[in-house]
Amino acid sequence: MASWYWIAFGLSVLALVGCTASAGLPSYGVVPDFALTDQTNQPFLSANSLRGKVWIADFIFTSCAGPCPRMSAQMRQVQTALRDLPDLRLVSFTVDPARDTPAVLSQYAERYQAKPGVWFFLTGPQADLHKLARNVFMLGDVNGDLQHSTRFVLIDKQSRVRGYYLTSEDDAIPRVIADAKRVSKERF
Repeated sequence: MASWYWIAFGLSVLALVGCTASAGLPSYGVVPDFALTDQTNQPFLSANSLRGKVWIADFIFTSCAGPCPRMSAQMRQVQTALRDLPDLRLVSFTVDPARDTPAVLSQYAERYQAKPGVWFFLTGPQADLHKLARNVFMLGDVNGDLQHSTRFVLIDKQSRVRGYYLTSEDDAIPRVIADAKRVSKERF
């Protein structure tokens, strides 16, 4: 009788381990709630817009002549590839809040065919954006020098950072798409 107990216990432990690692992706930390302004000049409260959603974030600026147009085109690819995931959101944070006003972000969103309610372009106080970039996403500084990471960040339904994707790598976009699909199936 005792051996059946241990077999059942062992199977239960294996089942739990399988559930927590079902996507096979690590957790790098939790994104706290934040409040910024979106491209429609409306308050953006992450607790209202992102809680319980899978989302992908990046940091860009609209006057960038470097990697930002490529990154935004890649984010549009992600938007198209994942259009059937109802709980997917895309979030592009500006690193140039002095120039990237909601009106400027709105024009930029139109240029990249951002679907309203799915892809958000956010601005706000430089200190808040810096805190998110440096302390939460660990992607560098928002300090006025316009230097920024070219990584996408995958966040799961529990607001956990689950992956980083260097957008200059050939397989980055297929990987973020596949991982977002896997994470969207996780139960918590």
